[in-house]
Amino acid sequence: MTVGSPAPFLNSQTTLRDIIHTLPAQCFAKDAFRAWLGVLTSVLAVVLGYIVLTLAPWYLLPLAWLWTGTALTGWFVIGHDCGHRSFAKKLWVNDLVGHLAFLPLLYPFHCWRIMHDHHHIHTNKMGEDNAWTPFTEDRYRACRSYEKWAYKLVRSGFWWLGSILHWASLHFDPDLYSDRQRNQVSFSIGIVVATAVLGFPVLLFFTGWWGVVKFWLLPWLVYHFWMSTFTIVHHTMPDIPFHFPDKWHGATAQLTGTVHCDYPRWIEWLCHDINVHIPHHISTAIPFYNLRLAHSSLQENWGEYLYCTKFSWQLMRRITDRCHIFDPKQCYRSFKEAGLD
Repeated sequence: MTVGSPAPFLNSQTTLRDIIHTLPAQCFAKDAFRAWLGVLTSVLAVVLGYIVLTLAPWYLLPLAWLWTGTALTGWFVIGHDCGHRSFAKKLWVNDLVGHLAFLPLLYPFHCWRIMHDHHHIHTNKMGEDNAWTPFTEDRYRACRSYEKWAYKLVRSGFWWLGSILHWASLHFDPDLYSDRQRNQVSFSIGIVVATAVLGFPVLLFFTGWWGVVKFWLLPWLVYHFWMSTFTIVHHTMPDIPFHFPDKWHGATAQLTGTVHCDYPRWIEWLCHDINVHIPHHISTAIPFYNLRLAHSSLQENWGEYLYCTKFSWQLMRRITDRCHIFDPKQCYRSFKEAGLD
């Protein structure tokens, strides 16, 4: 396993198709048993979490929130595969399971699916990628005061709020989507709003305000902690560049601009190996249960280009202390280096 910087350049003639052709055909095979086993695992893990939340003494609640929120992240990964149509062969099954998996998290499925597809098409492309795209110095200086404050917040020690801001700002405005997409988007938003309007009063009636915090808010915040952490690590390192469109090369961005990160095994298990992430950016058709097989193949055939690391708080410090302002020559400058602190 290569740890640290990937090779800086991939042959400009190399395409994603070239890389995909080196993967075993088995990587793309849908297996209904394994897919639904993943669903069952996630459902049982969340049920266990809520049983513990119901019965545990107060001093065990933090552990129960951590478990339940992480298990709900597994629900998101199931919905994530549904959004990429890699969960089931039938479109309606992907849409149904995707909506159900996202409902406890209050994510409008089609809104997220469309936005996330855009991220895959334009990974690490300045001005296009919608996932943790860094600001240039000029863009930062042109921002309003509250925008600067929010950007500094999520690019520093409060990175774990980034997923919440992304969720709130991009997934509930139909005007952000094309006319062709509007019906699906409005349907997904309507389902989420109806769930919230009906569900929260019921939860409040039976459990009170503390029940809303205990059974929904805190597991939801744990989910967003992991989603923020996973997604910022996936493409953000002090030595992984973004590129302006005229310099951007798809295969390079997906292969060398995506990070494989090892987390504790229980997290990997509950979250269905979503952080075995490089194969997913080579092809979204690879189901979650085939990601490790695909990663092994990439290591064998493209190992010198892979950026692999291990989760630690030191890693998060490395990212949040420096990956602030985009710099074409050195990838990033910190706010202090750019004179913006």
